[in-house]
Amino acid sequence: MILYIIRHGEPDYSTGHLTEKGWLQAEAVGKRMAKLKVDRIFASPILRAQQTAEPACRLLGLEKQTEEWAHEIGDERLTPFPDGEMKSISFVQNTYYRQNGNIDLPFDKAYECDGIKQSEMKKAVDYIEKNGNDFLERLGYKEENGVYRILKENNEKVALFCHAAFSRAWVSVLLHIPLHIMWSGFDYDYTGVTVIEFKNNENGITAPQCLHYADMSHVYAEGIDDAVNDISQM
Repeated sequence: MILYIIRHGEPDYSTGHLTEKGWLQAEAVGKRMAKLKVDRIFASPILRAQQTAEPACRLLGLEKQTEEWAHEIGDERLTPFPDGEMKSISFVQNTYYRQNGNIDLPFDKAYECDGIKQSEMKKAVDYIEKNGNDFLERLGYKEENGVYRILKENNEKVALFCHAAFSRAWVSVLLHIPLHIMWSGFDYDYTGVTVIEFKNNENGITAPQCLHYADMSHVYAEGIDDAVNDISQM
């Protein structure tokens, strides 16, 4: 199975709707999904993700399925670090997640990192991990001690339209990358596409492997003038 984790297009956060540019981005990623002949489309319940999925659904003749658990992370990502002002952990300068020994914190100690430990991100990530595992089990892959037992071979291409913070948190879990390292070193632009493969190995065991992270080639292929956006606005 190939899993495409796709951030929504540029929105007007005051209304929740995509901007004109956001719709162009959605059309571009929709064309990409159509060329890839994606089999199933899922989306966060939030409007900007629902709208971003629409061109792909139209071009492929598919109905999107809403995954309630794939909504953007809410107040759990707020932190008062380092100045006492409540803000998204994405507004914290990324150097804080690396300095003073933080860079060496392992996966299970990531929530002790400055900036992260003042938030409730563990609660959010635990929720995503549990529901993400349920989602993958529905698709034929059951998580067992770091690997996935293949319940049924799945050769489909599956797209999930969602959000930046959600995506980085889920990729952190899937690839066992410490959360603070995801936040310090991995960006995610509008309609960025992360590609995860679950190979149907003969021994019945598989594990997610990242083929591309937050790829934007569809935007450039369509000639859309774009630059890396501020991921803190989600």
